[in-house]
Amino acid sequence: QVQLVESGGGLVQAGDSLTLSCAASGRTFNMYATAWFRQGPGKEHEFVATITWTGSSTYYADSMRGRFTISRDKVKNTVYLQMNSLKPEDTAVYACAETLKPRITTDSRDYDYWGRGTQVTVSS
Repeated sequence: QVQLVESGGGLVQAGDSLTLSCAASGRTFNMYATAWFRQGPGKEHEFVATITWTGSSTYYADSMRGRFTISRDKVKNTVYLQMNSLKPEDTAVYACAETLKPRITTDSRDYDYWGRGTQVTVSS
């Protein structure tokens, strides 16, 4: 089993920055990639970004590319999401997920383990 715990969410103003953390524990050695998803009020689950276990490959949703940066600290077994120039429409619950499937994927159905999420609220 793998446990994922997110932290770092909060209430910020438009234009601010925020860094989310996703700490993994348990049997993480066979994970291929970790991703961040978000779900805003009344919206579907939305892919944000993903990074492979080695950290060698990353992929972003078009609307986040350039503003968000995903990274991994292998020693701490933690994945980060640096979010800059936040907008009110970025308000959502952000959750991290890990997949065993050996490919970059943006489909939430491909992810095997999920954290509970952390709330990010951006005021205008």
